[in-house]
Amino acid sequence: MNEAVRVYAPATVANLGPGFDILGMAVTEPGDIVTASFADQPGTFITRITGDGGRLPLDATLNTAGVAANHVRRQLAPHLGINLEIDKGLPLASGLGSSAASAVAAATAVNLLLGAPLTPMELLPATLEAEAAVSGRHADNVAPALLGGIVLVTGATASNLHPIPVGPNIASLNITLITPNVAVPTAEARSVLPHLVPFPTVVHQIKAVGQLVHALHSDDIDLFTSAMMQDAIVELARKHLIPHFEAARDAALGMGGLAAVISGAGPTLCVLTRSHAAANHIGETLCNAYAAQSINAVFRVVNISQQGAAQLP
Repeated sequence: MNEAVRVYAPATVANLGPGFDILGMAVTEPGDIVTASFADQPGTFITRITGDGGRLPLDATLNTAGVAANHVRRQLAPHLGINLEIDKGLPLASGLGSSAASAVAAATAVNLLLGAPLTPMELLPATLEAEAAVSGRHADNVAPALLGGIVLVTGATASNLHPIPVGPNIASLNITLITPNVAVPTAEARSVLPHLVPFPTVVHQIKAVGQLVHALHSDDIDLFTSAMMQDAIVELARKHLIPHFEAARDAALGMGGLAAVISGAGPTLCVLTRSHAAANHIGETLCNAYAAQSINAVFRVVNISQQGAAQLP
């Protein structure tokens, strides 16, 4: 066993347009870092959190990192004590899988601290328990944060996680993540979704998801980005929660964006481009446009991360 372990877990982009609750993608940055070490008494304890502006609870039963870590500790070594330190690199309520990253990093760190008896797939129950505590039992963020790449999620067990190949063409895409300083809690974003959807709309959505998955298997950039833009249900319901969303999306597409979709619950806008220069230009222009509306925003140009949670030196 190790004396202390530091683990990085990446941000994730859920849904990818039409794949609500069933598709998620890991990106190279930002991410959360959790350090796990042994405590003097049994239990799970959060001793420090940085990067959250004091907004997250130190109570391990109310924090996704604490919940996930405690699940792994109880499973592997209930007689031991674990201390956690959390460095939040992800903004809260941003649509980038912040709660999932903390949970995945913590579960992975405790597993490694105790000699790594569990595989990443076997850490899924711990991370799902943590997500359920704050935003519902769904794996579209924790799965890619654990495994990396793009994952199709068809249920809440390891056998329902299906990593999809990411070929060199799609892997080469640049991803601009523009995050305005507007919180969109997952619970609120889910509350606005329709309970009934017309049958033709359902057929359209199924077609789009099928095209997206086929595009990944065939490494077809044009089909992949076209399919991402075909969500006919979730974006329509959520776009009013994000100030100036339509203007930002249309501007991004006009500056070389191949696809522009809400990342997860939002408010982050995820834009795909072939050109790194175009990706930076889109980010700078949209941040300036938000500033003109008295809204602070930040952007990052990232790539698909083929690696999920990983130990740091």
